[in-house]
Amino acid sequence: MPPFRFATVGDNCIDRFLPPVAQSLVGGNAVNVAVQLARLGHSATYFGAVGDDLDGVRTKHILKENGVKTDHVRLRPGVTAYTDIDQTAVGDRIMVFEEFGVCAGYRPSESEVAILKDVDHVHLGWMDDGGALRRRLAADGVSVSQDISVNASPENLGVAGLTVAFASAGARGDKAEAMLWHMIRGGAICAVVTCGADGAIASRGSERAEIGISKVQVIDTTGAGDSFIAGFLASFIASMPLSACMAAGRDRAAITCTHVGGFPQAPMPLSSAAR
Repeated sequence: MPPFRFATVGDNCIDRFLPPVAQSLVGGNAVNVAVQLARLGHSATYFGAVGDDLDGVRTKHILKENGVKTDHVRLRPGVTAYTDIDQTAVGDRIMVFEEFGVCAGYRPSESEVAILKDVDHVHLGWMDDGGALRRRLAADGVSVSQDISVNASPENLGVAGLTVAFASAGARGDKAEAMLWHMIRGGAICAVVTCGADGAIASRGSERAEIGISKVQVIDTTGAGDSFIAGFLASFIASMPLSACMAAGRDRAAITCTHVGGFPQAPMPLSSAAR
């Protein structure tokens, strides 16, 4: 598979795992997808904002360390976003608190939008722009995806124009099916719903695919959905069949479940500031 040029735009955060894990790691949908694409051998550039604090420096350093291009990481006065995470006994994550920090209000500049229009695919993470960037890129024929499950506000949930729309239902069943067809009817060319331990379902035109999970010893599910997205997109952009895209996503997600956080990195002790 040839390397492709990907860009991811939007959220980054410090995942602050509460005791007994008691670690903090760099994460966020757009960051995790970028790192996983780079680890798959593709060109990945991250567009987003970090704070003028130690966590901002740390985020940029870890992105570079993982092969992600950081020329468009913007330093803004304020705090780098963070999420406090608890876990169930089987490793499933529970988001206790989210602070979006300087990610809130981030917009790429006009010159950066021009760069985004020139890559092979753009993936959007959490953004609070009411879908403006999604609509603009789609109108110019850019291949673009977004995980709408990380955008909780209704004004940011549109899927019209998306090449691939991702969402998470937590399990198979009526809810997952409704989400799938809602995205297709809403204008997404391809829709994918991840269903936790039940695998994932997808639809593209007359093509439908379903897949289970790979059996691994689950340590933590944080970032598994983001890894699924990266694996899926790498195969999707290579024009692989939908079933092959699903398998690539499944395999990438399985690896992520075997360690804490969205990708392997040296952890930092949990700050006493964590709630």
